[in-house]
Amino acid sequence: MATTLLTGNHAQSVAVKLVRAQVIAAYPITPQTTIVERIADMVADGEITGEFLEVESEHSAMQACISAGAVGARTYTATSSQGLLLMHELLHWASGLRIPVVMGVVNRAVAPPWNIYTDHADTVSQRDTGWIQYYCESNQEVLDTVLQAYKVAEHKRVRLPAMVCEDAFYLSHTFEPVDVPDQAVVDAFLPSLDLPYMLDVDHPARLGSFMAPDAYMEQRKNIAEGMDGSAAVIDEVEREFRERFGRDHGGAVSTYQCDDADAVLLTMGTAVSTARKVAREMRKEGHRVGVAKLRVFRPFPVAALQALAAKVPRIAVLDRSYTFGFGGAAFQEVRHALYSPTGGPLVRGFVGGLGGRDLVPAILRAVFESVLESDAPEVTWVGLREGS
Repeated sequence: MATTLLTGNHAQSVAVKLVRAQVIAAYPITPQTTIVERIADMVADGEITGEFLEVESEHSAMQACISAGAVGARTYTATSSQGLLLMHELLHWASGLRIPVVMGVVNRAVAPPWNIYTDHADTVSQRDTGWIQYYCESNQEVLDTVLQAYKVAEHKRVRLPAMVCEDAFYLSHTFEPVDVPDQAVVDAFLPSLDLPYMLDVDHPARLGSFMAPDAYMEQRKNIAEGMDGSAAVIDEVEREFRERFGRDHGGAVSTYQCDDADAVLLTMGTAVSTARKVAREMRKEGHRVGVAKLRVFRPFPVAALQALAAKVPRIAVLDRSYTFGFGGAAFQEVRHALYSPTGGPLVRGFVGGLGGRDLVPAILRAVFESVLESDAPEVTWVGLREGS
């Protein structure tokens, strides 16, 4: 294992090399482009022996990955924002055909107006397409999660595509020390892809053909079972990863100082690091607060959240996106998962950090203070400019 300085984007690139991806198809878009630029260099230099396909759009990139996966190739692509939205139709195709594509997504705000900075609206808006979704806090977690995502996506109880999401610029273009594992260790962790339903010219068949009402619903239930089953596989893979690589990112919901907390702030991505710092400072002042990281958004980790709710009376959910419902998507789903007619914790929704607005310690402290002091049911936007 070697430690080197990598951006979050280059951590994805190195991980793609380590998993021995066979087909990489991509179209450039800021701030994702440096992922596939580095991969293209690796292919040109012979470090990656797979095929690199520079296609005419993100829609074509996903179609190329689906087609390559259908004949048994391990595939990868990457995108951001509008590029991910252009893929929307084919995201359903990838999950419906059970093709375990892994895709890096650099979370970027959706236009209009144009903005190239962090916002989770691009991936959150794809939460119902049948893709597993990971959200990373650090560049080390980006690399490790790509390795884990392939193992989960290709597992016989899952066989669904997966997104590995990282915050634009906070991770994508920022250098951090990253431990890069030896190729032999990765090979032992991740076997070659072996799908039971690959297209084969010697055994003609079709994938994705017309399906009548007497079979379609059962097929969708089968996909749902794959997504539900992936929750246990994610835990199994993370345990194996910890044993082989010595690192643990906390499972689907990672908790910090939550056992005796009067209030917990739950959020996703890089804001978690700042939230932990604020929690430490507030604990020194006598406030019993904790932090929960929603590392996996699909499958939604209901059991882990219910275990957290059993010991915490107040939960603040901070969304870095807004979905035009009652609060952000994470807030809606956390509240729904924890609702009980016999009672449960207070769950309050907060929205902030959109379009790259910094979630500084003062903002997160205000979230903690608000949920400690008030039972107000409204959704609160935090970090707005005064007078806006």
